[in-house]
Amino acid sequence: MDTMTLDYTEHHCRAADGLTLYCRDYPGPRTSPPMAVVCLPGLTRNCRDFEALARRLAVRWRVITPDLRGRGRSDRDPDWSHYQPQVYATDVLGLIDALHPGPVALVGTSLGGLVGMLIAAARPGRLAGLVLNDIGPEVAPEGVARIRSYVGQNAAVRDWDEAVAQTRLSYGVAYPDFDDAQWQAFTRLGYREDAQGIPQPDYDPEIRRAAQGDSAALSLWPLFPALAATPMLVVRGEHSDILAPATLERMQADHPRLQSVTIAQRGHAPTLDEPGSVEAIESFLAGL
Repeated sequence: MDTMTLDYTEHHCRAADGLTLYCRDYPGPRTSPPMAVVCLPGLTRNCRDFEALARRLAVRWRVITPDLRGRGRSDRDPDWSHYQPQVYATDVLGLIDALHPGPVALVGTSLGGLVGMLIAAARPGRLAGLVLNDIGPEVAPEGVARIRSYVGQNAAVRDWDEAVAQTRLSYGVAYPDFDDAQWQAFTRLGYREDAQGIPQPDYDPEIRRAAQGDSAALSLWPLFPALAATPMLVVRGEHSDILAPATLERMQADHPRLQSVTIAQRGHAPTLDEPGSVEAIESFLAGL
């Protein structure tokens, strides 16, 4: 089922195992290039994180922003063990093959970047380019510990003020310069009101069980050599506890075509509406 809003179409696509996956499709201009841009969110996030970036990029390219299974408007999986990067990669490949069989550039935040690396390794040539937002083949253990401390474990909130306070507690280190309006806007991207008007985190709390497992610290170094032919841009938050400077240095040594940009006043992960992020992504995509 497809529905049209003012600037994007909503698609509901079937995954291989029957779950319904949601995505937004920003069509771009009538004369847009054949390449589309696909944006994948982080562990507990959803396609709304890319609203600002998608509208900016859609001036030139078609942009597709899915909700991974268990997030946003995609179905929640009755089997929590399916909340794994390899399953997401299969879902995303099926979605982009159905919606855009032409060349695709992928922008992946955190978990979305891990999924992007898996796709690039499994289907060489499917991706015209890959943007990794604050993620690499190795995840710093201190960042994993921080994420495990809050995913699916925050107390229930009663209103939006409490939701904002909770969000600031979880993400305050990442966005030290946010003002009150920015915290309000960021919080509303990660929560959705239930039938009683109470904000609820917009993801399946069972994701916490998968996040506690070994896959939360998945290492993709064995696959990284297979990505050498894929043009790559890494966006790193200056204070990231997920993508360590040493990991980025190793990536640059192993991948001669890798570009990188560091975003000041950001931890994990840049929101990708920062001027430095937008400029780097647009320049990278234009060069593909």
